[in-house]
Amino acid sequence: MNTGSAVPSDYQSGDRPAWLVLNALPHPVVLIGPEGVIVDGNLAAETFFEASTNVLKRHPISHFVPFGSPLLSLIGQVRDRGAAVNEYRVDIGTPRNGGERVVDIYASPVGDGSDDIALLLQERTMTDKIDRQLTHRGAARSVTGLASMLAHEIKNPLSGIRGAAQLLEPSVGDDDRALTRLIRDETDRIVKLVDRMEVFSDDRPIEREPVNIHVVLDRVRSVAKNGFGRNLRIIDDYDPSLPPVYANHDQLIQVFLNLVKNAAEAIGQSTDGEIVLSTAFRPGVRLSVAGNSDKVTLPMEFCVRDNGPGVAPDMVSHLFDPFVTSRANGSGLGLALVAKIVGDHGGVIECESQPRKTIFRVLMPAYRQGTAPTREA
Repeated sequence: MNTGSAVPSDYQSGDRPAWLVLNALPHPVVLIGPEGVIVDGNLAAETFFEASTNVLKRHPISHFVPFGSPLLSLIGQVRDRGAAVNEYRVDIGTPRNGGERVVDIYASPVGDGSDDIALLLQERTMTDKIDRQLTHRGAARSVTGLASMLAHEIKNPLSGIRGAAQLLEPSVGDDDRALTRLIRDETDRIVKLVDRMEVFSDDRPIEREPVNIHVVLDRVRSVAKNGFGRNLRIIDDYDPSLPPVYANHDQLIQVFLNLVKNAAEAIGQSTDGEIVLSTAFRPGVRLSVAGNSDKVTLPMEFCVRDNGPGVAPDMVSHLFDPFVTSRANGSGLGLALVAKIVGDHGGVIECESQPRKTIFRVLMPAYRQGTAPTREA
């Protein structure tokens, strides 16, 4: 919640610029008094705790964190030592603030004779976005090398094996003919797999243009409703004011068609299966992304949410790695290709999953007139 001010009433005019700087920070900053009561907070703190500054100041910090949270003992350490203390990966989530909220904590005495403690909280999701982006990019490059090798070393011998089986077929008996057909079918299956992997080694520049993401999602929804998703409710929740994205129209369809198809397969034969396609504009964390030497924000958020059983916890962090799949007949290349396409467009993809609520979230930069980012070689 944003009150629009969040400037302490008791600050002198000479202090006002300093507090305006704090309000400009994307990370929550709160001032904790001697009794653990919140003295003040910046605008990001209001958003993080989902409460205005006036509400925050009515409660101690313990009201907003779990009982016995390490954050409380951290404040005690700062008071005892009179020095700054850092702590990493602390879960301060409660039902009041939306569940799991893992943060890095930076706590420091204010000084100048004051007993107040300044807390800066940095959500781990921001750092993890960077880690995942680098991991997905590295995985795509690994598959690129493997695809090139497979295309060169395997497809030619496979065509010879298939041709030999085809020549043998007319001269063998009925029992053996089934074996020659098996050889042909299996070589065809392997060739199709290699063809899918060759997409990873395609280094041609991406043809891009300003794309209305809602046109893309409507196309995906139409394809799904007339095919694999005919028995599902597919709902749209769009922000109509979104600017366009600078992207390849067909590749975006490929990304979201893959995500919606995965969601439909996860739901299975459930009678209340539902997929929600949503778009929103959110202030994004600044990242160094492929094809751009400067750090950019990723404010365009496109989500595919389903009410299926969810992803196994031990698979969530590996979903976008090549050859990782939970389906018996899956190749494990679909989501790896999705991650590659999103990364080539300078974006990030992530997954949050729990039973009956799995969200694939794509974050991308907005299109600005006169910009034409190019793909990283």
